[in-house]
Amino acid sequence: MRAAVITAPGGPEVLAVRDVPRPTPQGEEVLVRVHASALNRADLLQREGRYPAPAGAPRDIPGLEFAGEIVELGPSARERRVGERVFGIVGGGAHAEYLAMHERAAATVPDGMAWSDAGATPEAFITAHDALLTQGGLRPSERVLIHAVGSGVGLAAVQLVRAAGGTPYGTSRTPDKIERAREVGLEDGIALGDDLAPLADAVSRWTAGTGVELVLDLVGGPYTPASVAALATRGRLMLVGTVAGRRAELDLGQLLGKRATIRGTVLRARPLEEKILATRAFAAEVVPLLARGVVRPVIDSEWPLDAIADAYRHLAGNATVGKVVVTVAG
Repeated sequence: MRAAVITAPGGPEVLAVRDVPRPTPQGEEVLVRVHASALNRADLLQREGRYPAPAGAPRDIPGLEFAGEIVELGPSARERRVGERVFGIVGGGAHAEYLAMHERAAATVPDGMAWSDAGATPEAFITAHDALLTQGGLRPSERVLIHAVGSGVGLAAVQLVRAAGGTPYGTSRTPDKIERAREVGLEDGIALGDDLAPLADAVSRWTAGTGVELVLDLVGGPYTPASVAALATRGRLMLVGTVAGRRAELDLGQLLGKRATIRGTVLRARPLEEKILATRAFAAEVVPLLARGVVRPVIDSEWPLDAIADAYRHLAGNATVGKVVVTVAG
């Protein structure tokens, strides 16, 4: 099969499309013919040698999400059948024509959903749903602040907050991403540079001074203490990303006075059973919304597998809005 291979740690130029052995499904695995995948920050870090693949995932083939058709069953697979259209998240290996993955970690693609849309969906919506609903306990009428709102996860979060009866607000580095997020339901937002001080006034204006009940922090670094300051009494902060830095200084008195909760979460490094639970919650609660058109993935651009290095350069430029999709098969 053809696959995008990381030939050595480095920039996009280390990616090469090569012929590699096709995986064979073992146990409860299924073999999926990949039609579309999408890029994530973790893929960039893995290519640079700063985020090793988890145990059992290919070390040199990136790709955390996929959409495709099951073409073969492992000897113990019982829940799936050949020909099913599925999508989901994996530890790696999705930037290839085929991948082997556990049958219970896949969800069924809604009828009529295009492969590109399906490939752009799993990581963004499973991450956002798990953080906001499963772990964050989002309730109707709550106000939610979403950092990096123009990202794939951020735009998915806006839509899920609306679908749950909440009100989403957001931050981004540029005003154009705020405007794009309005198209999928963002109530209001603010573009922030290196100075985060304007966020406090914006949150006060949005909430009449009371703060937001929930923050989805996809950025980390200095955004995390600013998020604590933005919380209402007994508010919750879900920390999902650290692209702005892995360290932050917190005002513990503020945290205590608000009786606030901070919870960190990751998806890629979870044990298989936890990934299966997150996928099943996504299948039960989000896939029906996708099928009805209540929520949808936002695609920034599409690239063929042969242009994978250019796709990585595009994502690294930080000008994207939504998902960068890699089309593998028609």
